[in-house]
Amino acid sequence: MGILNDISQKLQQGNAKAVKELVQKAIDDGMKAQTILEEGLMPGMNIIGDKFKKNEIYVPEVLIAARAMNAGTELLRPLLIEDGVESKGKVILGTVKGDLHDIGKNLVRMMMEGKGLEVIDLGIDVDAQDFIEAAKEEKAQIIACSALLTTTMTEMKAVVEAAEDAGIRDDVTIMIGGAPITDAFCESIGADIYKPDAASAAEAAAEVCSA
Repeated sequence: MGILNDISQKLQQGNAKAVKELVQKAIDDGMKAQTILEEGLMPGMNIIGDKFKKNEIYVPEVLIAARAMNAGTELLRPLLIEDGVESKGKVILGTVKGDLHDIGKNLVRMMMEGKGLEVIDLGIDVDAQDFIEAAKEEKAQIIACSALLTTTMTEMKAVVEAAEDAGIRDDVTIMIGGAPITDAFCESIGADIYKPDAASAAEAAAEVCSA
């Protein structure tokens, strides 16, 4: 359909104003909020994610596209709640204790939201216990931890151990990411998933939640 394609195109161009206007027009024309999200905004963000993965575009373009996505989802969110549309899953996200980096984390959040997941972002310098409390409270399927420093990587092990101590380890998938992280490290601390970039992380999270 024309308008959905236009929404996707404008999102890819990072034109937040046009996305907002087109989404409003689609709503006014009586289109379902879920259709606008799943056939307009999300395909546009997925294309951005693919291009980012292939190094065809870089962080600034992703952030601009994500801003356009947010402009559209802001209009849709109340309507989706009204229609009783369930989010596809819940993710608790944060940068681990002692680490104050958030660009990577914010990219992951935008990509995950682009997949229709609900992301509860705890911010930076997040204590292991806070990840666990939030996961229990929100009944989240995933805890996603980010670290950019080799000195804070070990905090991720604390999150895995805290999940075990709280008795929720079997109920929650622990994803980790950040520059110094590797598959081997992920395995060594008993986490479940490591992905090298935001787009892959979002895909993995969507798979976990739909399983």
